[in-house]
Amino acid sequence: MTQRPISLYALCGSQRRASTSRRLLEALQLACPEGITIAICDLIGDLPVFNPDNEGERTPVIVERFAAEIRKADGLIVACPEYAHGIPGGFKNALDWLVSRDEVPFKPLMFAHASHRGDLVLAQLADVLQTMSLHIVEDAFLRLPVAGKSDEIQAAMLLEARESGLFSASLSRFAQAIAAKA
Repeated sequence: MTQRPISLYALCGSQRRASTSRRLLEALQLACPEGITIAICDLIGDLPVFNPDNEGERTPVIVERFAAEIRKADGLIVACPEYAHGIPGGFKNALDWLVSRDEVPFKPLMFAHASHRGDLVLAQLADVLQTMSLHIVEDAFLRLPVAGKSDEIQAAMLLEARESGLFSASLSRFAQAIAAKA
């Protein structure tokens, strides 16, 4: 449990509605301990291709909306698959829109990873996000390898992780790190 309400914003690196990364985020959303809420971003796939000429007064409305959601969150959760040994293009594009803005520096971030592999993307994301000055809370890292499993096995694994307290423990560690920085 937390001492004050914690609002988290979850960013999914896959834009496929039925992705395992999104399923993991949805399962985390259902497993929030008291005082923690998670909103899952649905804007990334609609962001225009980043162009520095379109920043400042020319920033698209959807980018401003995306940045505003990040600003109001106490912390971010990132669930991102590895595509061709790297960060999916749409997700990297979303991050590029945030590089020169002030919403993300020092914002706490936790990784939720839906695969038994994909360490290349985790390393690349960590590098990019640390360059952007986000604070990665390593104690909150969550890995549940549901990728590649049938829908039924995924559902069973997600339910077990919820019922066993795996999800709430990771979220509680993240909330404690957020509260400690406040």
